[in-house]
Amino acid sequence: MLEVLVVGGGPAGMMAAGQCDPRRARVTLMEKNEKLGKKLLITGKGRCNFSNDAPLEQFIANMPGNGPFLFSALNAFSSRDLQDFFRLRGVAVKRERGGRLFPESDRSSDILTALEGFLKEKGVALRFRQRAQKILLEEGRAAGVLTEAGKVYRADRVILAVGGASYPGTGSTGDGYSLAGEAGHTILSPRPGLVPLRVAEGWVRDLQGLALKNAELSFKAPGGAVEGEFGELLFTHFGLSGPIVLSLSRRMLGQREGLTLQLNLKPALAEETLLKRVQRDLDKNSRKQYQNCLEGLLPKKLIPVVVSLSGIDPDKQAAHINREERLALTRLLQNLPLTFRGFRPLAEAIVTVGGVSVKEVNPKTMESKKVPGLYLCGEVLDVDGYTGGYNLQTAFSTGYVAGKRAAEA
Repeated sequence: MLEVLVVGGGPAGMMAAGQCDPRRARVTLMEKNEKLGKKLLITGKGRCNFSNDAPLEQFIANMPGNGPFLFSALNAFSSRDLQDFFRLRGVAVKRERGGRLFPESDRSSDILTALEGFLKEKGVALRFRQRAQKILLEEGRAAGVLTEAGKVYRADRVILAVGGASYPGTGSTGDGYSLAGEAGHTILSPRPGLVPLRVAEGWVRDLQGLALKNAELSFKAPGGAVEGEFGELLFTHFGLSGPIVLSLSRRMLGQREGLTLQLNLKPALAEETLLKRVQRDLDKNSRKQYQNCLEGLLPKKLIPVVVSLSGIDPDKQAAHINREERLALTRLLQNLPLTFRGFRPLAEAIVTVGGVSVKEVNPKTMESKKVPGLYLCGEVLDVDGYTGGYNLQTAFSTGYVAGKRAAEA
């Protein structure tokens, strides 16, 4: 009987361990933390957006980091398969905007409980507080793992599923890159993938905690087209966060020089329509000061900022605001300039861009092309996607394939 060792107890590792056929293999899962799934528990703000039901081609299009590598894995274990997997284990599933899939309970713990039950059902041996230091090789093949404490785990197959380098407090500290690199793999330099942005404007800090539900943030690189995202945005003490900021940050990678940012507070309205709306609000409050006329247009916290940036005297009576000033206000609402100062650190990113080169991994089996008997899955690979459940589905799908194929004789 084969001995299979899975390194890493996140989504990819748990799925891989459970998918190994217990009739063919004895499976041990080693995890550096004191429990499984620490990072899984905090995904989706604790709600766990575990997948997306987008059709395959659309799913791949939302994986800017080597998406085509995933065709085989997603065909082998699709979003539909993953939903069925959880439903079979008592987790009701719901669909939200953009095809995002969550447990109906909004509790990531339900997803983890289902995975832990799966491991118990398959007889997987769990070993906690075991940090891998080196992949052992014999005659060029993976033969086990040496831990940081000096313990040796022998195995016929090793599945490396230790995650990336984001949220290091959960255990994702980039161990997999050194382990795979020392075994002979090419490692593409890790960078923050879905990460908040730093901006220079002081007024942004004044808005800390304010969330906008229907905003549009766009960027333009010198000589390039304008690219934007529509949806929810959050102001922070350092700049901007929220779903649209995270997705946009991935598209901004590699284009740091000369980037300009613009925020559209009213993206659903054409300029002329918004101008009429501004006029209507001013007419309705014609006797009031300008600074007291925007309650119907903007969140209360945002009004002083817009008033200041508009250049219109805050004390000016609404009835005396001329067309030129109204037009300037309208354009400001739809083209608020922001100065990009960089990305937040990799430790704050949701996913890592970079990792083990997919050119060195068989996409149909997840086995290393460099080291027979070594399988790689999840975020340790140089594969990444936008927000919306794409990255977790990738972890589950690649873990599924790695586990199935590693246990084959």
